[in-house]
Amino acid sequence: MSDSDTEELSQMSEEEKAMMEQWESMADDDDAAAEGADAAAEVADAEGEDEEADGDDGSTRILNQDEIDSLLGFDDDIGGGETSGVMALINSAMVNYERLPMLDIVFDRLVRLMSTSLRNLTSDNVDVSLDQVSTVRFGDYMNSIPLPAMLSVLKAEEWDNNGLMVTDSALIYSVVDVLLGGRKGETSIRVEGRPYTTIESKLVERMVHVALTDLSSAFDPLSPVTFNLDRMETNPRFATITQTGNACVLARLRIDMGERGGRMEILIPYATLEPIRALLLQQFMGEKFGRDSIWENHLTQELYKTDVQLQAVLGEVAVPLGEMLAWEPGDQVVFNTTSSDYLELRCGDFPMFRGPSGQRQGHIAVKIEEYIEPEESDE
Repeated sequence: MSDSDTEELSQMSEEEKAMMEQWESMADDDDAAAEGADAAAEVADAEGEDEEADGDDGSTRILNQDEIDSLLGFDDDIGGGETSGVMALINSAMVNYERLPMLDIVFDRLVRLMSTSLRNLTSDNVDVSLDQVSTVRFGDYMNSIPLPAMLSVLKAEEWDNNGLMVTDSALIYSVVDVLLGGRKGETSIRVEGRPYTTIESKLVERMVHVALTDLSSAFDPLSPVTFNLDRMETNPRFATITQTGNACVLARLRIDMGERGGRMEILIPYATLEPIRALLLQQFMGEKFGRDSIWENHLTQELYKTDVQLQAVLGEVAVPLGEMLAWEPGDQVVFNTTSSDYLELRCGDFPMFRGPSGQRQGHIAVKIEEYIEPEESDE
């Protein structure tokens, strides 16, 4: 190998060494940058965790299941209490559809009547109380009925519409136990998983007839109506009396017979109450349902004491105005009335009575024999 080749190899080895040193320095810089990036990422993660920890107490807090149910309104009892959340918005067009003050009075009267009627039916101490009068959707209520139960479909004859009376199983077995001579103080035995027998159905039907009679009597001071039992069902699907979305009035009654008892619920759609809606809207003023008997009696007594002037018309004749102006004292006016003709008695310009004329105790008298019907005005 010549000297020139040896120099070239030495120069190449020096260049390679310089390149290797440069690559090693670049690698060290990359490692340092990577370590810096990792440190920055760790710092960012730590800051993010701190922000999330701070956000847990703020608007990003996750709701639990109870809060979600409360927001959606799913934890509210159907037909009872105030709804909240989304369900309140959905039911805003239905709940308290219309305030009917007289309906509360009708159900209070029903409670008093049923307390007496059920005592006579069962020969036991019966206590009937009104728990609540509320407004529900028909479909929601039918889905909330605890089964087994007895559903009685009512028919309001004068209103030509239907209602519903629901008797729960506790009240059914209590009534059967009482009517069949069960001992006082013993709770009724409830048998699950079997349909109601014919005897149980007939005994409950007797109680329903008594309740319907009292319900009719409760509405009588307001508007005469007769509630009759149409049929009895145990399946809510067969007791549909209106559309599922229609609003209904629900009255919950509690019936206690000693240590036994149960619930009875009366459901009346607003369509059934439509014929007497104007009467149900009036305010309650005493037992007369909006009438003040004291003022009526006072007004009647004062009217009887009023003085009324009656004029007996002996006769009528048409006279020209010029001739009447020429009259002088002593002139005579001749009428065509005879003693046998009936005279007319007037109150102002209104004819009231008619009868023959005569004398009584030296005075001219008229005997009232006919009443003149008032003429109908053309207006």
